[in-house]
Amino acid sequence: MSPLAAASLLWLLACTTAPVTSYPNGRVTVACSTMTPGHSHEPQPGIEHSITVDRNVFKPGDRIKVTLSGPRFTGFFIQARNADNLDGSAVGSFSLIDDQVSQLLTCDGIQDSAVSQTSKRRKEQVEFYWIAPNDAPQRIQFLTTVVEKYSIYWVKIPGPVISQSSSLPFTQKPQTFKPQSAPSTSSLTKRFSASDCGSSKFCVRNPSFCDPERSAQCFFLSFRRQDDAVTIEMSGPRRGYVSFALSHDQWMGNDDVYLCRIDGQSVQINPGYTRGRIEPELTSPDILLDMAWRVADGILQCSFRRSVHIPSSKGERFALDGSYYIFLADGDAGDGSILRHSRQPLITSKMYNITGAPEDIGGSRSPLLIKFHGAMMFLAWMTTVSIGVLVARFFKPVWPTSTIFGTKIWFQVHRILMITTVVLTGVAFVLPFYYRGHWSTRAGIHPYLGCVVMALAVLQPLLAVFRPPPCSSRRPLFNWTHWGSGTIARIVAVAAMFLGMDLQALDLPDPWDTYTMVGFILWHVGVDILLEVHSFCLLRRSLDGLARQTDFGKTEDRVEILNPSQSEYEGHTFKKIVLTIYICGNFAFLITFLAAINQI
Repeated sequence: MSPLAAASLLWLLACTTAPVTSYPNGRVTVACSTMTPGHSHEPQPGIEHSITVDRNVFKPGDRIKVTLSGPRFTGFFIQARNADNLDGSAVGSFSLIDDQVSQLLTCDGIQDSAVSQTSKRRKEQVEFYWIAPNDAPQRIQFLTTVVEKYSIYWVKIPGPVISQSSSLPFTQKPQTFKPQSAPSTSSLTKRFSASDCGSSKFCVRNPSFCDPERSAQCFFLSFRRQDDAVTIEMSGPRRGYVSFALSHDQWMGNDDVYLCRIDGQSVQINPGYTRGRIEPELTSPDILLDMAWRVADGILQCSFRRSVHIPSSKGERFALDGSYYIFLADGDAGDGSILRHSRQPLITSKMYNITGAPEDIGGSRSPLLIKFHGAMMFLAWMTTVSIGVLVARFFKPVWPTSTIFGTKIWFQVHRILMITTVVLTGVAFVLPFYYRGHWSTRAGIHPYLGCVVMALAVLQPLLAVFRPPPCSSRRPLFNWTHWGSGTIARIVAVAAMFLGMDLQALDLPDPWDTYTMVGFILWHVGVDILLEVHSFCLLRRSLDGLARQTDFGKTEDRVEILNPSQSEYEGHTFKKIVLTIYICGNFAFLITFLAAINQI
């Protein structure tokens, strides 16, 4: 195996075997008692997912259908427990409806007493049956833990209480939570629709062209002018809040904000104003008319009317017939306040007059400059550098005398691709600083890794300028330095891309992004190993032939000591085929990532 392949493989193994307590396969019996995943993060406040049952009364031996639903999640863990002792052991057993999605676990020595996921595939609903045991307590309550992603999860979400037919009505003291089996509604009785977008109302949708009537994951904002007032509809997945703001620029601060926030079993609708990159100052909803809201089916929706002009607003309420950038954000809420949004808000690319001609616009949660940053880094460190290194390592003997503009083909290709990599990296490196105007304090170690990559990328061509001739005693030192710094740069670049894919400003779909990047690394390392083994076999075959010769000359490259033979030309054909396939596969991975960046 080549040193590069070995280094890449070791890096991959180090990344994929990091010591974290994570169970994507759902085998979480270590959490049977606490129902808390060991994810080194605090559980989320509030309730977003709900448990429902097909009946509220049971007798021993009955099969109760249990449904867990809500915003898309990757993992779950559900048990039934004694409603009078929720800290006790699991009760009863489960049977599966779909064994591709869920699996049975043994907790507290009771077989099949819990259910969890089989993989990290995202889902919005799972179903199974709970079987009442002969020694069941009088009242049972279902509890579940739900994982959206590694750092976002909810613990012991309460479900409905079901009772044996012979028991007395449930009289336990009310707890601090309220079951979510029944939706909370006020005035709004159905989901908003996007059918009139662009014709009679101005709409902002994320993802573009989604419909809140059909998708719980659709972020939706609409404005419909009626005389001197505007009717506003706002919808998003049920978390803590959904909000929008009108702004004179694309930065948070000095913005007219409207917030729809879950508060217990009710929803608060308030206008607000931001004076910086902090929580908005909420004001009285007196200026809003016909307020209504709905929380059901994993969706939070609010609607209200507001006058186009509010003279006494002291500049905090903008006139709605002006042109503004539109922000659309969501996040968690707790203890009467909203938390910082975990995703980059949607920000329109230009200013719009929401009371003008109706339009239907999409939006991106990733700024255009950050998209270009990610695209250029993927192009540089997945494509140009990978192909350039492969050509330099294995294709010197394929074109031993052919030249382009007086320089050997392999070297010309290598040099052009490496220079392209440096240029792409330099431009991509500048874009985030140009966009933010300063160092990002919320990007973790990603910008630090980016600085290392930039420095090493610039170092490589500088080293090449001082490359000693082949016969120089310093040539081996240069070769190792050039290889070592290049290899480190590629490894750090891949690590930076892994981290950058989950940052707020880009946030590619998880866990798809991780699996795809791991697939690319395996693809590259596999091709590298294949060509290394092929070169070794050719060398062994040629050395066996040379052992029978008495005289041969010395040349610069190890393969150039061989006399042309049919086997050598066959080896060249094989290498060319592998290179063609590798380039096609490489571009397939690149296009996949670029398409994902374009869609966010």
